[in-house]
Amino acid sequence: MTAFAPADRADARRPSSPELPGRALARLVRDAAVETLWPTRCAVCDAPGQVLCDQCARALPAIDWWAACPRCGAPWGRLQCCECNPVTLGASGRTTLPLAQAASAVALDEAARAVVVTYKDRGERRLADVMAGRMAACVPPAWLDEAQAVTFVPASAAACRRRGFDHGALLAEGVAQRLGLPCARLLSRPRSADQRGLTRAARGANMAGSLSALPKAVEGPVIVTDDVCTTGATLCAAADALIAAGAPRVYALTFARA
Repeated sequence: MTAFAPADRADARRPSSPELPGRALARLVRDAAVETLWPTRCAVCDAPGQVLCDQCARALPAIDWWAACPRCGAPWGRLQCCECNPVTLGASGRTTLPLAQAASAVALDEAARAVVVTYKDRGERRLADVMAGRMAACVPPAWLDEAQAVTFVPASAAACRRRGFDHGALLAEGVAQRLGLPCARLLSRPRSADQRGLTRAARGANMAGSLSALPKAVEGPVIVTDDVCTTGATLCAAADALIAAGAPRVYALTFARA
């Protein structure tokens, strides 16, 4: 990979410096005050104590890799996939899928949707750790044999301003740390319409050419992450850009799959 300087690799491996006692105490006092005023509650059932309680975490519908489509990751497409066949791809304006493979941790039911919304739109950043853990756990070993880095679909500038952070970057960092790979910002995103509410064809048209990658930034296979895969239009646009920049293969990884 040439998309990041050697210093970036070193920083990723260098242990963090110990926190000063006074600063640690201030952080503990601050956290205690915040917890008193705004107690931590489960994103799904609203029970106090955890951002995702153990019961709701166990109830999330994990996708069985052996039942899912080995190409696009559709939950029940192992034998005959209705998501990446020629007819469905044609409805999105494509003839082939640019992704080598795709995988998702859970199916997008109401509970998973609550986790995503609480993380993205309600600012509960601690859920990134929970989501990244689920995502990293479902990565096939074959991906790790050749993947050179983890990258992500960047949020739009407007979304970053509204939320105060790039939800995609935070997720990718957690995944990369668990997989022992560097996390690199390889994609940029000019203005595009929000994907929510658009049809499959409209999503494909909206995302066509909407992402770009650093020229010649990628010299090996890469894993691109996002929070949710709905029609795959965003991930396919990311793969198009990464392949154009030199990636021989692009794998897609998301927390939830619609």
